[in-house]
Amino acid sequence: MALPVLSSSAVKFRRVLAHFPQELSLAFAYGSGVFRQAGAAAEHGEVIMINIGCFLTYNPQHSAPQPQNNMLDFVFAVDDSVTWHMMNLLKNRNHYSFLKFFGPKQITSMQSYGAGIYYNTLVPCNGRMIKYGVISTDTLIDDLFHWKTLYVAGRLQKPVKILTQNENSKLQAALVSNLKSAVTAAFLMLPESFSEEDLYMQIAGLSYSGDFRMIIGEDRSKVQNIVKPNIPHFQKLYSTILQDCPQVVYKHHLGRIQIDKSPEGQFAQLMALPKTLQQKITSLVNPPGKNRDVEEILLQVAHDPDCGFVVHQGISGIVRSSSIVQSAKTILTAVWCWGINPRWGDGTHSAHSWLTLSLHPWVRLAKQKTESAAIS
Repeated sequence: MALPVLSSSAVKFRRVLAHFPQELSLAFAYGSGVFRQAGAAAEHGEVIMINIGCFLTYNPQHSAPQPQNNMLDFVFAVDDSVTWHMMNLLKNRNHYSFLKFFGPKQITSMQSYGAGIYYNTLVPCNGRMIKYGVISTDTLIDDLFHWKTLYVAGRLQKPVKILTQNENSKLQAALVSNLKSAVTAAFLMLPESFSEEDLYMQIAGLSYSGDFRMIIGEDRSKVQNIVKPNIPHFQKLYSTILQDCPQVVYKHHLGRIQIDKSPEGQFAQLMALPKTLQQKITSLVNPPGKNRDVEEILLQVAHDPDCGFVVHQGISGIVRSSSIVQSAKTILTAVWCWGINPRWGDGTHSAHSWLTLSLHPWVRLAKQKTESAAIS
């Protein structure tokens, strides 16, 4: 089963790709600039700020941009990161932060930390603002199969626009494996009977479990905003997997799903989970000093009434560590130049602009405090 490939309406995305080195194993676009999200316009409006000294203050007088003006987000998977960054520095040196002065090897070294992806942000391209991340093909495959960080793998569990994909059979197998793993993990956290929308809400929320940004300011309805307008896109991704799953009664015409919640059924699902998640579950359940094998521990979890909670805690542990390191890394990789950036209004320095984008949850909190003060 292949991920849906973008139709001819993707001309604007392919024009963006033309600005970059073409040695890509996979390129995809994602986010509210690509797929409609409930509340997306308001969300993007929240990052229009006025800088007062070192503080960020929400300016309610600015109107939110229209969804068609939202930032476009891309991920590029490359076989050789050093070579790709070297070529991209020749073509697009101004996309990079101060790290460009250290060369492609140091940029690739920075890329390897956290989720293994390097982002260039606030890049003007074809009249739009874009952000793009670069990840090695091997790192991506590892995340898709094993959920080492669940960062890019989590993005690919939600609808994306595949712009280009080479003939790498291992990558294709990893993409499909990631979708199957998402379904399996979601089943373990859902009741015996549920709706398709419930399933997609659970799947879309996997990569936000434990993400510290969801605690300190990210929109709590973010998952719902992603899923509700895009049910048909989720169905394209997952309907074949649901139809082929022997443990599932998939009533497509009713939008209902029934699964096997017996200990035997849950044990089979736990054994099918990605390796890193199995290890996280094992460390949560296995007392210190006790050396039991994974199969024995997962069998115990399968009989536990709190099986779904344990799975959720395991996923949260994966996401929490990768999201903290990746967000910290973004601060370094987002400083692109000094000077005035007209997108952010008169007198706003681009150094403040990247901070506004990088620390988006804190920006959201600043907005909330400003509005509360205005009301009181």
